[in-house]
Amino acid sequence: MAIQSTVLTDPLLTSSPSRISIGGGEQWIGSFSLKTKPWHLRLSNGSRARVRAPLNADLKAVGIPHQWYNVVADLPVKPPPSLHPKTFEPVKPEDLSPLFPDELIKQEASTDKFIDIPEEVLDIYTLWRPTPLIRAKRLEKLLDTPARIYYKYEGVSPAGSHKPNTAVPQVFYNAQQGVKNVVTETGAGQWGSSLAFACSLFGLECEVWQVRASYDQKPYRRLMMETWGAKVHPSPSSITEAGRKILQIDPSSPGSLGIAISEAVEIAATNADTKYCLGSVLNHVLLHQTVIGEECIKQMEAIGETPDVIIGCTGGGSNFAGLSFPFIREKLDGKINPVIKAVEPAACPSLTKGVYTYDYGDTAGMTPLMKMHTLGHDFIPDPIHAGGLRYHGIAPLISHVYELGFMEAMAIPQIECFQSAIQFARTEGLIPAPEPTHAIAATIREALHCKETGEAKVILMAMCGHGHFDLTSYEKYLQGKMVDLAFEEEKIRASLAEVPRIA
Repeated sequence: MAIQSTVLTDPLLTSSPSRISIGGGEQWIGSFSLKTKPWHLRLSNGSRARVRAPLNADLKAVGIPHQWYNVVADLPVKPPPSLHPKTFEPVKPEDLSPLFPDELIKQEASTDKFIDIPEEVLDIYTLWRPTPLIRAKRLEKLLDTPARIYYKYEGVSPAGSHKPNTAVPQVFYNAQQGVKNVVTETGAGQWGSSLAFACSLFGLECEVWQVRASYDQKPYRRLMMETWGAKVHPSPSSITEAGRKILQIDPSSPGSLGIAISEAVEIAATNADTKYCLGSVLNHVLLHQTVIGEECIKQMEAIGETPDVIIGCTGGGSNFAGLSFPFIREKLDGKINPVIKAVEPAACPSLTKGVYTYDYGDTAGMTPLMKMHTLGHDFIPDPIHAGGLRYHGIAPLISHVYELGFMEAMAIPQIECFQSAIQFARTEGLIPAPEPTHAIAATIREALHCKETGEAKVILMAMCGHGHFDLTSYEKYLQGKMVDLAFEEEKIRASLAEVPRIA
């Protein structure tokens, strides 16, 4: 059988479907992205074909953006500034220099519409980007819905989530400035493992405070971090003053992202050779994640689809912002008009039940004050299985966009989320992390509503990571041992009472 080599193109990124000529005929073999080296593709009949892409293929040809998008540039009202935790005056660059390298401080305050992605970062991005845009046809069939469901899948990264999109540039900028050590917090472990991965590539030391509830629930995330060379501590820990204070009050504290942030920030602020990295919330983190949405816009254009509804889960908000912010730009330009929905856990409903005010980003009050939707920096959510969504606030930029009316928010309890995740796994094959199960649950609600109305909406969902290291959560659900955890009004009122009053 004669096999003719040819260049493949990705139908999600160009208008030409992938095909290979075999014995004078054409065989369709699906979607592939151009690489800079030969592939060996196994065809359906077991034969192997050698397919060579151009050696000088430009990264733009495969759909990896060369720039991050800054939504601040297009907002009709600029977001409020962050404030110094002691003076309550707007934060100056020098106030942030103990924590962050200079380039990240610039990006945090930037109003430039686009910021170039360094070549060194682009080179690492090619390990997993562009990520696939997948139509959930089997889920559509199960739901018997006229809606068309697409999900942008970030679980193909080395760490299994969207988090390396910002971990890599953060570590790159620290390495560029000569920093040798970085510290951070992590909830479910997605961010900690991503930072450990990035540090292993650039030769930096990495130390992680993992929320105690997740440290106990997800030992394999800890092992991932340690495999990539990181030191991991359960938080609250006895290593820091912030941790010791919490343990004195509650020796069995399940911890929270706010507490873990306090511990990591304390170490960075008191060691001149150490900087702090954050996996969500801050402007520069959301900026880096926009590679997701920029890719997705091109992919949807290539297949002739326009989203009517965009859905993503929110904890700090980086995954949601990464997908939605570029689409918000298109919405502001009048090109599209999707409904954009953020989905949060019912046990930690910062957008739907929180107050929009200035608050600390951590429990100890060491970070700058940010104007955001918050449940109060003292709020410790119940230990739900979506550890990455257990944050008392939401990114200031997302809060601001929400206040401007460009998006909606909803909260869903965890049992419904895992019911939806099982439906997804048994149709689409992928086992989602507990965090995106919230987006799946909201997507299924939307698709079933379309079934009732007969509307053939296009639903685009952020699928931010796989759940291969979260199977104990699925075990709890499958054994009928999972319970819905909800916030307590009194608990929130007490926490909000401690929020600083800023004139």
